[in-house]
Amino acid sequence: MNKREKQILEHIRVNPFISQQELADSLGISRPAVAGYISSLMKQGKILGRAYVLPADERIICIGGANIDRKGYVDELQMGTSNPIQFLSTTGGVARNIAENLGRLNIPVSLVSTVGLDAEGEQLLEDTGKYVDTRLVMHVTGQNTGSYTAILSRDGELITAFADMNVYDTMTPKVMETFRQELLNARVIVLDTNISAESIDWVIQFCREEEKTLCLAPVSSLKIKKLPAQLHGVNFFIANEHEARTYTNMMKEDLESVCDQLLSLGCEKVVITRGKDGVVYKSKEEYGLIDAPKADVVDVTGAGDAFIAGFLFGHWQNQTLKEACQYGMSCSIITLSTKETVSTELNKQRLLHTVNTYFQKEDEQ
Repeated sequence: MNKREKQILEHIRVNPFISQQELADSLGISRPAVAGYISSLMKQGKILGRAYVLPADERIICIGGANIDRKGYVDELQMGTSNPIQFLSTTGGVARNIAENLGRLNIPVSLVSTVGLDAEGEQLLEDTGKYVDTRLVMHVTGQNTGSYTAILSRDGELITAFADMNVYDTMTPKVMETFRQELLNARVIVLDTNISAESIDWVIQFCREEEKTLCLAPVSSLKIKKLPAQLHGVNFFIANEHEARTYTNMMKEDLESVCDQLLSLGCEKVVITRGKDGVVYKSKEEYGLIDAPKADVVDVTGAGDAFIAGFLFGHWQNQTLKEACQYGMSCSIITLSTKETVSTELNKQRLLHTVNTYFQKEDEQ
């Protein structure tokens, strides 16, 4: 939107029944000029029809991975031979996990992803659809639903993992363009790096041009390399320490310097998670470190996704950057205490109680 369109939209927000002549008089321009701006705003999806009805934008849209997680637990992994293992299968994918966590926290959320025409895809949509709007998930012929297989020690620490994510190559910029209207109506967009570099560029550029709040959620140190060299348009960059260091190529520098580098590349706010060592956060206005509370760890899988969901819940509640990080850490604590990728015990009340318990924060309504 240009400056004049923003002015008109603000007048309409205050009075949806304002006439074009009243708009013209208020802004000091002609009525035909107002009509032209109104037409442009309608084409952009910023207003809908008569009485200038504004579209519902109180929603988060998560773009990226939706797959089947298979977790194998071993007592001791020995290479070159057969190992006894116990498998647990759940629905997963970074974008999907974040979306389900948000849904369990009563935040309206939609998922943009792709699955194969197979039983795994149908099961994934059935499970996810209980908490998330899945109408924007595409079915693709000739591809398997994405899968992630993790081998974990009995104490829940990751040993190694394997990913079959070829289905996400179908999420091209041309396909992303078909979701433009839905993305325009979102309050926050979450993007993981399971999709192609070209599509990641498209989403970042879209959010920059349309002034949409974008939260970037790197999937791994390998996939973070898909990100462009500049990150203008990214409001929240949330990554673990190794991912952040890999992207900036700053493996030995102090974390504040890593944050400064990310800010210089265009991010507005940076959050770096460090597992048991806590969280570092920085923006132009503030910098801080939050120690990780002592908590029982059953399984680390999904903890990072839970952090992002909890962080966004805090942002949704207009919390400060530090407070949003505390919400994120509390959401992770709940997830760490279960073998599930997304805790079935997570809800708004449980999250607020956990925040209050670990960070001495009063419960909110």
